[in-house]
Amino acid sequence: MALLEVKNLVTKFPTRTGVVKAVDGVSFFLNHGEILAVVGESGSGKSVTSLSIMGLLQEPGYVSGGSITFDGTDLLALTNKNMERLRGQKLAMIFQEPMTSLNPVYRVGDQIVEAIQTHMSMKKNEAWERAVEMLRVVGIPSPEDRARDYPHQMSGGMRQRVMIAMALSCNPQLLIADEPTTALDVTIQAQILDLIYKLRDDYNMAVLFITHDLGVVSEVADNVVVMYCGQVVEQAGKIALFEKPLHPYTLGLLNSIPRLEDEKSNRLYTIRGTVPNPLDMPQGCPFSDRCEKCFNRCLKERPKLMSVQGDPTRKVRCFLYDQQEALPSCK
Repeated sequence: MALLEVKNLVTKFPTRTGVVKAVDGVSFFLNHGEILAVVGESGSGKSVTSLSIMGLLQEPGYVSGGSITFDGTDLLALTNKNMERLRGQKLAMIFQEPMTSLNPVYRVGDQIVEAIQTHMSMKKNEAWERAVEMLRVVGIPSPEDRARDYPHQMSGGMRQRVMIAMALSCNPQLLIADEPTTALDVTIQAQILDLIYKLRDDYNMAVLFITHDLGVVSEVADNVVVMYCGQVVEQAGKIALFEKPLHPYTLGLLNSIPRLEDEKSNRLYTIRGTVPNPLDMPQGCPFSDRCEKCFNRCLKERPKLMSVQGDPTRKVRCFLYDQQEALPSCK
């Protein structure tokens, strides 16, 4: 049984001019010890999906449909109090900018201790020893001394390691990492990715890794979900996705990665157009205005997420792979 299963998740945000469907029927599953990357542009619904899972949506946002099952428990049916008990103990999350997540007036060790004592029956001295040990686990040198530092005394990479230590302090089964390396330089970024990969192997922990960087995906992911306009447009194993992307949007993202051979050209590849206004979505496929393979059906109907013939593990939301559609017309 999958550790985490999301089915037809719908999350909405009411506004003065209408209702924004930030997440529109998203489905995926995550097994023990697996790293699943969720990829897409800003505004694709990646972070809202993770906040929906954690029960951390800010008003006026709300989950209006679907189900989220974690280790056999329906998360959407839990009370706020029960969700708080689960969050931090079995579910943990780290965010893009650790400085906004850490309290600037408390020592980092004290903040980890607070997280430990909230979910585990430990005396303060025991919790402090565990906090120091977790700082050692995430590779912070002289953890006994650094536990007494304040967040501003640490570099961005160190603060992110503190957040990871805090998230792992109660031995969660699932870690959700929301663009944890975006604000870091490439050297520190590589260290954080190596750390997450090592912790996955050491603790058999599942990781939901949210990013817009396909280079990061190639380093850590086992499987990939590509999102666009709140929907899953492609789902595949990492190797299959990079070797043979199916959806035109996925292909566009991969072509947008700078390569050495691009130096011969005057311009880098870009996906034409812009993401549609969520309050004024096109009648057909949301990607149709930007798609180089668009045909008439794309402008009139919305494709469903479908399995690919010959490879049931892959899914794609595109009429190019609809078995009922005659392939010669798909131009």
